Amino acid sequence: MFPLLTKITVYVIMGLAVFAALAAVSCKNLFHSALALVAVLLGVAGIFIFLQAEFLAMAQILIYVGAVMTLVIFAIMLTERIGDKQIAQNNHQSLLAASILLALLFFLIRLILGVAWPVKESTLSVHVGTEELAKALLGPYVFPFEVISVVLIAALIGAIVVARKDNA
Repeated sequence: MFPLLTKITVYVIMGLAVFAALAAVSCKNLFHSALALVAVLLGVAGIFIFLQAEFLAMAQILIYVGAVMTLVIFAIMLTERIGDKQIAQNNHQSLLAASILLALLFFLIRLILGVAWPVKESTLSVHVGTEELAKALLGPYVFPFEVISVVLIAALIGAIVVARKDNA
């Protein structure tokens, strides 16, 4: 009974994430689209939890939901004329985008079904714990995280400069 309940829960989370993704690309209000994207990222974190990748789930929540989406929402809120009725809020290239999406989806499905996906028994027994992952992230991979923090600060400063009322 428990695996069936787990499977149903994962499918519900996936469905909600897909619904939120559709809302993120179809909402007319940019702020609502950003909030829907937060729901998508939380859904992905929920899927990570069910895949027993708790570290990735927490990293997803802290980095993407906590930092990146907060930055995006602040940039939206700092933009001066985002709610102006004279600014077009929709895209007139929906048919082109949908046709490209269907072509890409067809190509990816053919590609995924055409690959053998071999699995070696030796890789199934390898378990990387949170401690080993933390040592790797705080050791040789600490520089990329520092670079990302500088990029996020530069993006926030850029959003503030763009949102200024006086252009002096």
